[in-house]
This record gives sequence, C-alpha cells and structure tokens, in this order.
Amino acid sequence: MRDREQSVLSEILPPEERAIEAVVARYQRVAPAVTRFARSLSGNEDLQVRLGTQAAATENTIILDPGVFQTAYARSAPVTPSEVALTSALHEVIHLIATDLDEERPIPKEWHAFRPEADHDEDDFEGAMVPVGLFQLSEMEEDLIRPDVTEDDIDFEEEDEPDPNAVPLLSALNAIGGPAAEALFLSIEDARQERLNFDVYPGAGSVLKDLYRASVGHAMAHARPLGQFALACFMVIGGHEERNSVQRKLSPHVAVAMDDAMPFLDRVLELDDPWSVGTVALQLLSVAKVHNLVQEGAASTTQQGRSAEMEADQAAIADTVDAVRMVTPSLANRESYEQTRTAAQSVSAEEGRMGEAETAGDPATDQIMKVSTAPTVYLPTGQGGKLIVTDIPRRFIDWAPQGREMLAKASTDWGVAQHRVSGELYPLFLANQRRGLRSGFDAGDLSPYTPLLLGAGLYERMFERRDLPSKRSYALSLLVDGSASMLQPRKVGSRKSPWAMAAALLGAWTLARLADELQIDFELAIFNRSFATDIQDSEATYREKRAKATAALRQAQGGHAERLTRTVNHYLIKGFSQRWRGSEDVLAGLFYAAAAPQDAAREARRNPDESPPVSMFEKAANVDEFNLAHAAERLATQNAKHRILVVLADGMTRGSVQTLAETVASVEHSGATVLGIGIGDDTVRSAYSRAQVVEHPRELASAMVEGVRSTLYRTIAAAGVDTWWAHAGERELHDQTT
Repeated sequence: MRDREQSVLSEILPPEERAIEAVVARYQRVAPAVTRFARSLSGNEDLQVRLGTQAAATENTIILDPGVFQTAYARSAPVTPSEVALTSALHEVIHLIATDLDEERPIPKEWHAFRPEADHDEDDFEGAMVPVGLFQLSEMEEDLIRPDVTEDDIDFEEEDEPDPNAVPLLSALNAIGGPAAEALFLSIEDARQERLNFDVYPGAGSVLKDLYRASVGHAMAHARPLGQFALACFMVIGGHEERNSVQRKLSPHVAVAMDDAMPFLDRVLELDDPWSVGTVALQLLSVAKVHNLVQEGAASTTQQGRSAEMEADQAAIADTVDAVRMVTPSLANRESYEQTRTAAQSVSAEEGRMGEAETAGDPATDQIMKVSTAPTVYLPTGQGGKLIVTDIPRRFIDWAPQGREMLAKASTDWGVAQHRVSGELYPLFLANQRRGLRSGFDAGDLSPYTPLLLGAGLYERMFERRDLPSKRSYALSLLVDGSASMLQPRKVGSRKSPWAMAAALLGAWTLARLADELQIDFELAIFNRSFATDIQDSEATYREKRAKATAALRQAQGGHAERLTRTVNHYLIKGFSQRWRGSEDVLAGLFYAAAAPQDAAREARRNPDESPPVSMFEKAANVDEFNLAHAAERLATQNAKHRILVVLADGMTRGSVQTLAETVASVEHSGATVLGIGIGDDTVRSAYSRAQVVEHPRELASAMVEGVRSTLYRTIAAAGVDTWWAHAGERELHDQTT
C-alpha cells in the first residue's frame, strides 16, 4: 500500500498544468537531483544536464527534450506530478547515456540463418538459436563456433583497418530480419537499459512500473498478435510484470509463444553488448514466426507485397509497445536515433566555445524556460496565469537626450508643471513624517556629526532610517498600457497625432517627480502582450530571437506556439527598491519612442544593433487583470499605510471585464486605492469604481497627477491633519476632501 495519496494523474492535472511551460517548471524543481544522478551514472562529475528541443548526449552534456516529459502527463496512473517529473527525467538520462549503436561490424555469419528467404528445416531452426553470448566483446577464451582455433592463430596486426563489409547494428538487423527485427530490438534494448539502471533508483522505477501497467491492458486489447508478443517481451525484460501475469492478458497462441521465448528473455539482462541484444531480437522474431504471429511471407509473392507485410509487422510492434513505454528519441526508431546522434555532434562542436553551448540551447527552449520560470499570478476568481516580469531594456537610455527635450516641450504644451509639483503638499508630508518619527536623528534633524558625515560622503545615510516600515505611510504604483494601439494617431483638435502613450509617460514622469520629492515609495511599470524582450536587447537581437523562437516553437509545439510567444509582460521602469535617478533616463528615452514613434522606428531600421527594441510594442491585446493583480501584490509588500495604484489604458482588457472588476474590487478591499483612466474609452467605468475618461493629452496628464494629488489630500485629512497642522491653505484642503 502506498503512503502517498492514491490519485489518477490525468484526473488531477488540468490542461493548463500539462502545458509545456508547466512541465518545464516542474522539471526545474527536480533538476539538481537529475544532474547528480546523471553524473553518478556516467562517472563524470563535469556532466551538465539541460533542456532542448532535440535530445542529445555528448561526453560533458546531456540535452533532454521536454516534449518527452509532456506526454507522460497525459497518462492515467496512480502517481503524482512530482514523481512523473523526476522519473521521466531520469528515464531520458539513462537512455541518452546508455544508448550507443554506432559501432560498425560485418554482419555475423550466423545471422544469415534468420533471413526470411533462407531454406531450412526444423534442424536448421535449432541451429539458428545461437548462444546469446556469442557476440560479447569480452576477452576470448575459446571460439564458440570453431573450438580448434585459438587466440594465437588469429592475426591482429590489421585490426585497426576498417572492414569494408562493416555496417551499423540497425542496418544489419534490417538487412537480416527486416523492419520488424529493428523495431523488436529497439523495444527490448529499451527495457534492458531501464531494468539495469533503475535498480539504483527503485522509487523512480516503481513510478515507471505504475505508468506502464496502467496502459498495458488497453494496448493489449487493441494489438495484433505480433504486437502483443513484443509488448509482453518488453514488460518481462523491464521487470514491469511477471511472466504469468502478462500471459493472462495475451491471446492463447501468443501466450504459448511466450513460453518458447523465455529462455532468450532470461539471458538479456546478462548482456552488455547491443549486438548480442540484436541476436536475441532475431531469435525472438524467429519464435514469433514459428507460432505464426507475423504477416511476412503469409500470402504475398511479389516484392511490393512482401515490403508491405514487413512494414505492417514493424507497425504492429512499434505501435503496441509505444502505447505503453515512454518513447525516448534515442530508441524510438532509426531516424530518431540518427537525429539524436547528429544533434550530439553539433553540441560537441560547440562545447569548446563559450556562450550558447554552455548557457542555453535553442531559441524555442529558451522561450519555454522563460515562460516556465515566470511567476504565476492568481486572480480572485481562482484563475491563474503566467506573467513575465522583467526590467525595461536599458538601451532606451541612448534616446534620453531627445526624450528630455520633448518632455520639456510637451509639459509646456500640455500644461503640466515640472517644477515643485508637490506644491502645498510638501509641508503636509514633512509634518506628517515628523509626527510619526521618534526623535532627534531619526526625525531627520541635523546632528553634531553632520560635517563629518558630509565629508565622508555619507549624507544620504542620515536619512536612511526614514525607510523603516513604521514610517512608510505612502506607496504609489503606476501601470501604463504598452500595446501598439497606444502609439496610434488620435484626434487632437483638427489633426491626429500619437499622443496616448506620450501623455501617459509624461504623467508618469510628473508623478515620479512628485513621489520622489515627497519621499513616497513608488513603482512605475508598462505592460503589454507580445514576445518578451530582455533588459540587454537591441532592436536587432530582439527581432532575431523573436523570429527564431517563433519558428522553432511552431515546429515543436504547433498551435501552442502562439501562447508561448505572445506572453503577458510586465516591464519595470522603476521598482520600489530602485533609485529614481537611475530610471529617469530610461523613461526619457521611452518617452521619445512614444512621442515620435515614426522617427524612432526609422532610427531602429537604420541602426538596429544600437537602437532599443521598439518592435516590442507590437500589435497585441492586453490582459490587464494579471498586471493589476501583480502590481497590487508588489504594492502590498511595502507595508505602507496608504497605497495608491493608477492604471492607464486605451481600452478594456481582452481577458474578462468581470474578472478585471473583481480584481479591482479585491485590491481595494485590501485597503489600496485604485484609479482607472481610460483614453477615449468609457468602458473603463465598468471595471473601476474610481474612473475617468480623457480625450485630450492635457486631460490625461492632469488626470493622473490630480487624481493622485487629491487622493493624498484625502489620506492626510483622514489621518487627522486638522488637529495638528495649521496652514494658510487649510480651506483649500477642506475643499479637496469634501
């Protein structure tokens, strides 16, 4: 009886948990154990294990295909997802390390007796049952075929010269026994490797047994006789079922064939040479022929007919066994094995170079890894989704000079003050802070040691203790819609211009200066839905990665490629823990791209290697609720008494309006104030209890600044400011709060 909860894997995992990014995330949790196992199995402490779309194995690198893991989660078996993650990874490591079928030899003479067209009677068949240890490469004590020949009689001088008749093992098997022999060999070699190597990991071995046993009944019921026979051999060799147990699931004449096959199956685990396993495969195929389990030679007399029969026999074996086993690329079929070896050669060629070979694999896997490691954001409805959170590309700093000039002009044109924007709020905040502080140095008063601190360059440290949680009274988070529609021309008076994102970023700039001046902790982010960029990306690198990842994922993941490449992204321009001065230039450069998108696009086309990735603002629909929920979570970590979250978008979410409304309500229920500003779209009122719609850039920037300013007034008044603060503007404060 298991200690763990009995459950059926396919029932407890919803479809989103079987998606490739969820599978990779689950693998990441067991990756250290897999690497340790691989190093122990190979005896190489420098061995690295990573993921890639093409499985491969070299001396120092193992590449696992996560698609193999994904198929395991579609099974019905009493195992847990964590168990499958570990077991499937170990399974692939074992086969990639243990499978080497490249050695070429001449076809053994004894194999020719297994040819379908060979004329032999019953005695000839008995002679074909050659000893299973015949082709082991151990130290030769005697010649099993010619006992009169000793080692001294053999000339080894020319042993280094390649034999012109030498062929690979799979080619030799195909030439002697046809495609069926090749398929049967791959299945029993698969089982042999698992049996020998999972013995050192019995827990994972039991999970593998559960996965296989859960599928064997259905596979047997739909299999032809030859498929039943091959699957029974696979289960017995792998130790997944006992002979008597598996025979009860077979047709009567197939069960009799298993009795004759057992002498060969019992010896498989003693073999360590794939050519010897090939001999067993030919012997088992001969047993199947004796019991009329094959189609080959049954009716057709033409070459075309015989070829069709051989292919049918191969399909009978492969389809039945593959319905049960976890199909590894190195043992799936000859084409798959050759692809694995070719991939290994490519990796070997790159292992001597720093960079791609060591840090990553292919663009598709890199993107899957990025999505899998992204945080999962949960909404009040219980819905969860991946959100890629990263810093905005730093190359926008290069456009900061142009951006600052345009900011100054826009602030004048749109009537947004850029000097002392806090105005009458500053003495309010100063008094409020002092009221909450304890005394002396903590209150920010200059101490007798000020000259010493100034001389040591530690002036800022005098005020560090103001960041104690007990004094963080205010925190602000600002979210700006970063979809391509925000850059589209909009009507301003009698003309059109792309003002939406520019006005939003001007308001963000103004609010950032307000918060910085008042010493309010604040965060600024822009969100969109597209192919996610990295902090170091240029226009050239972004386009290249996007093209390669999209093409590779379409090939590997089909219809799921869209979900993996058009991710929900949350770009931080300035985080709570970052200094505003370090983010000013990034925001200024971003403003240039927003205020003059055509000029920015021309610059990016002219010099893509040095330009920021303006293509990141491609046309795509946002899912606002995930960004809002994530921003609220980050805002809540600030331990601020008053939290304000401002969201600016030019349309409604492409997720669910109801879900967005519930998310807003949940955030406000936690004590934060959420302001929703819509650009030319009054549907914002459907989701935000505090909403404003603007139709002009002057209105937009003012709405952002004044909305936050009035909210700060209300919080100051709610703290009882009128009992301890006297100011000439008290009447104005009262008017703002009523």
